[in-house]
This record gives sequence, C-alpha cells and structure tokens, in this order.
Amino acid sequence: MTDAISTQKPIPVTVLTGYLGAGKTTLLNRILSENHGKKYAVIVNEFGEIGIDNDLIVESDEEIYEMNNGCVCCTVRGDLIRVVEGLMRRPGRFDGIIVETTGLADPVPVAQTFFMDDDVRAKTELDAVVALVDAKHLPLRLKDSREAEDQIAFADVVIINKSDLVTPEELDVIEDIVRAINPAARVYKTSRSGVDLARVLDQGAFNLERALENDPHFLEHGHDDHVCGPDCDHDHHHHDHDHHHGAMSAIHDITVQSVSLRGGQMNPERFFPWIQKITQTQGPNILRLKGIIAFKDDPERYVVQGVHMIIEGDHQRPWKEGEKHESRLVFIGRDLDRAKLEASFKACEAAA
Repeated sequence: MTDAISTQKPIPVTVLTGYLGAGKTTLLNRILSENHGKKYAVIVNEFGEIGIDNDLIVESDEEIYEMNNGCVCCTVRGDLIRVVEGLMRRPGRFDGIIVETTGLADPVPVAQTFFMDDDVRAKTELDAVVALVDAKHLPLRLKDSREAEDQIAFADVVIINKSDLVTPEELDVIEDIVRAINPAARVYKTSRSGVDLARVLDQGAFNLERALENDPHFLEHGHDDHVCGPDCDHDHHHHDHDHHHGAMSAIHDITVQSVSLRGGQMNPERFFPWIQKITQTQGPNILRLKGIIAFKDDPERYVVQGVHMIIEGDHQRPWKEGEKHESRLVFIGRDLDRAKLEASFKACEAAA
C-alpha cells in the first residue's frame, strides 16, 4: 500500500436506523437519486426493501448497483466487514458510506464493527448514528418495543419525520419524548424525509471531539431544549416550551434514562479504574456515555465516550484561558443508580 493511500482521511460512515415506515427508504432513495454532487455508498439489507428506481441504475451485478448520480448501492449479505472492504477496493473514493439497519435491529453491533475491525477502522470512521422516527406512530412504538427507544437513545441525530401528519401540539409532545430519552441528540423535524443531507451526513457527530468543536455547549445542561428546524444554524437562543399532558403518559413508557454528572478536577488513578469497572459491570445497561474530564495538573481536556462495554478516551485540546476546569459525564441507559454514580464520580476527584 502506498503512503498516498494510507494517509487518506478515513471515510465517514453513517448508520441509519428507524422502523419500517419511518421514512428510511425515502431518505435512501434521495441519496441514490439526487444530484448532490457527492459519491455515497449505501449498504442495505436487501434491494427489494428499498425499491430502487430501475431507470436510475447505470450498471448492476447481484451485489452492487451503480446509480447515474455516481452513488452505489449494495446489499450486506451477512458480512458487513467484507462488504466495506469490497467498497474500499473500488476505483474512485467515496465521500461517505451509509449503512441501513433493519427495522428492529440494534444499531450497536453495526456501530461496533467500525470500532473492532482494525482494517475497517483504519479506512473508515463512524460519523453518526441517525434515527428516523415516525411522528404519528412513535408513542405506540414505545409502548410495544424497547428497540424503538434504544434507537433514539443511541442516536447522535434524530429526524422526526412525517411531521406534517400531526398537529403542532402533537409534534411538541413527540419532541419532548425524544428529548426525555436522549437529551444530547440533535433533532430535526421534517416531512417526506426532506432533511438537508448536508445536515445528516459527514457531521462528525459520533466523534465527540468534533461534536464539541461544532457545538461547544454540547454536554452542558440547558442544551437539551434546543431543536433544529429546517433553517437552523445553531446560533439562535434556546426556547422553552410547556410539557404537555400527552407527553407525560408517553414519557411513562420510557425505560431509558440519562444521568448527567458534574465534578471538579479528577485524579486519573481513581477515575480510570472507576470508569472501567462501571462499564464492565453495568455495560449492558449503558447505551452511551460521553464526557469531558479535567484531570488535576493536566493542561488538556480529556474526552471520553463509550458504547456498552467499549470505551475510548483521548486528549482533545488545551484548556482555554479562563475556561473552568470541571468534569462532565453523561450516561444514557437503563436501571442506572443515579445516587451511586454521583457519589462514586465525586470520589474520583483529586484532593484540593
């Protein structure tokens, strides 16, 4: 392999989740047909599910369709790693890879593929988990399945689709539900999957460092009342809205909770064994964790994030002058013992 190839920046991967009927097919067909000037590879479970317009296919074999806008669509055939490696060998470079998961599939194993396989990891990076939800049917979905909730809890970006089929009040309720499950996600409201692709693809939302660069207040309290409409540029003021009674009954069905911890400067010799132990003992209950840690006498911010039992951390950047050296950590999961997490996090603080 020549140096020129090995130094290329990794290809961003978007994992797309959502129930049948939430609008994934419409979104995927937009990617495969619009003249957006990008070359995307879309990996689907089976071609039949997304009903590609045959007139748009330039060339096809049984595993891969080439579209007239330069994008390709291929099926997973059981082994995601093999498919991704096959795409990497194709001539010309892709601007991104979009992996569709089946209606009920847990996005975690798909996301973990991009962490675990060294070869895939060298060439790609997980860019964002995007969940599409159907505004009209979400409350019912939450009643009858945990997966619907997991998809929202695990997402970096949530698209509330089919918003034209509900009243503005109902839409507010749906938004409250989404935020109750996942206060850290970016939320877009749309109809007919008409979200601007540039806001969903290549966002670096999964990469905490980049998410923080795009939105420095990402992990702070008060961020969770921010909603992006179609024209959002993230600069406007936060707005509050009343919680409706309808939201409350739906919110009762929610089993996912988020626990936000805030502390001072940490002692690394206490913090690392603590976080390792928590992820090993409570891993199955922890869907996501994200945080910024201030270590005593460390001039740089340390960023940590995890998925179930996989946890990663790295120094992000030097603390800015006047920036408060404090630690923040958010857990999203089930059966989390808030009091115990708060106390044990506090116990990791360095002596003053």
